Amino acid sequence: MNNNRVQHLLLLLISFGSLIGFGLMAFIISRYDNLAFDSVIIAIIQGLENPTLTTIMIFFTEIGSSKVIFIIGIVLLIFHYAFFKQRLELILLPIAFLGARMLNRLLKEFFHRERPDLNRLIEIGGFSFPSGHAMNAVAFYGIVTYVFSKHITNPWGRAASILIGILFILMIGMSRIYLGVHYPSDVIAGYFASGFWLAMVIWIYNFLTKRVKL
Repeated sequence: MNNNRVQHLLLLLISFGSLIGFGLMAFIISRYDNLAFDSVIIAIIQGLENPTLTTIMIFFTEIGSSKVIFIIGIVLLIFHYAFFKQRLELILLPIAFLGARMLNRLLKEFFHRERPDLNRLIEIGGFSFPSGHAMNAVAFYGIVTYVFSKHITNPWGRAASILIGILFILMIGMSRIYLGVHYPSDVIAGYFASGFWLAMVIWIYNFLTKRVKL
């Protein structure tokens, strides 16, 4: 089996595995209002509260917001085109991010889960499930990592870019729990929902570029 077929299969497994994971999370929160898992994780993360960590968490929650991501996205699109001249790859970023945003809005309106009311360090409106910041992080920083790592020939550099992308995604999700605006189950569900979408976007892109020769 060649590398392309392995990659296609892996993306499909990630996509459908994420879909199943989200389905399980959605089933659990629809059956139980209060999860012991959520309470334990919140207690651990919020138990770390201190002024320095709060500043760090606010930074990560900001770079996971739609407004900041929009600005970063414009800068990265200009940078990518200037250095790599890959016009077709430019469509991946807005498709991945905007698609995740639309999916998040639909899911929030469907589930109508209220946000936690435990030691909130910031105020925010809207529903809680799944986390929009978690979905933003996976879709945006995930696709940025994918696109830019394709152009990094050094294996150590590629590994570093992937690790940085993962760190950003995890820290953005954790910041939402730390700041008291999401349950851990909201964040995990957001990762699953956006993981499904991101893997499908990359799979379709690879399929079209390999088969249709775009």
